[in-house]
Amino acid sequence: MIERDENGVRLRGAMLNTHATALLAAGRGFLRQKDAPRRFVVDLAAVEETDASALAVAFAWLRTARSLGIDLRFAHLPAGMVSQARLYGVDDMLPLG
Repeated sequence: MIERDENGVRLRGAMLNTHATALLAAGRGFLRQKDAPRRFVVDLAAVEETDASALAVAFAWLRTARSLGIDLRFAHLPAGMVSQARLYGVDDMLPLG
């Protein structure tokens, strides 16, 4: 599940392939809102499970944010997502904060 907060969005539950299309669309929708913060934080503290699609969604959100002039940051990445990002050599491409 994804929900808006004052800094961006919070996710909870799973970020798996079966949810990727819905998460991608929802996140892009929040980014495109007129009142979206210019520094947009995606808080993943309550995400319990991820697979490689979580990285794909994250990078797609980054592309959308950049096209809109939004500084998107990720907070509290789950260990599995960090591990996969390191495995694929893209961990330094995920803006944290």
